Amino acid sequence: MKDFDPATSFGVDVAADYADYKRGDEEDAAAFLAEFAKEGSALEFAIGTGRIALPLAKKGVQVDGIELSPHMVEQLRAKPEGQNINVIIGDMSRATTNHQYPLVYLVFNTIFNLLTADDQIRCFENAARHLTLNGYFIVETALPHAWISPDKSDYVHTEYVGQATVGLDVARYDPVTQLLEENHIRFTTQGIMMSPIVCRLITPGEMDLMARIAGMRLVQRFANWQRSPFDIHSKAHISIYGF
Repeated sequence: MKDFDPATSFGVDVAADYADYKRGDEEDAAAFLAEFAKEGSALEFAIGTGRIALPLAKKGVQVDGIELSPHMVEQLRAKPEGQNINVIIGDMSRATTNHQYPLVYLVFNTIFNLLTADDQIRCFENAARHLTLNGYFIVETALPHAWISPDKSDYVHTEYVGQATVGLDVARYDPVTQLLEENHIRFTTQGIMMSPIVCRLITPGEMDLMARIAGMRLVQRFANWQRSPFDIHSKAHISIYGF
């Protein structure tokens, strides 16, 4: 996507209502992650507005974060409980809190927001640097085939149909670069709004290799936060890496 900049894709408008769209798995995710925060601390890459960090903090875990978008952090800070979370503004593949944690985690496909293999590998390496010796890096993503079928490289999905608003998801996938160029388009009586984003889709096997490069290995993999078995029918995965 020409002139797309990941640093501006979560700007003021996106951040303003980002927290309004819950996935419904926040408590399950927090309960899962809390089991790995052995010493009561964790670091979230791409912490956003605190969708997972805040319920995790309510379980007694001290959560720090790294986030590229200052606008997302502003929304986090606007919540009373958000004041207790230390956030570094920066790229999760490079920025550091200068601390180590028993748990580093990255949820909701956000590893895909890094648009080159090198940056994705650097993200795994940065996670490894922030882990204690017996720590874990936990990553949640969809499987690429859940978004793109082998025989179709583009699509238009209807996201919402209302009396005054229609939402479409328009996307095109390049299997050479592994980049999914996507635009969420909302038509309203007031006009048209576009929300572009680009993702680099990777498979669980590629992630396992990236972890190996960073000195980690796959410990366990589930299909969801409820620990359903990961199998041929899975559309997403929760992967746990350690040393």
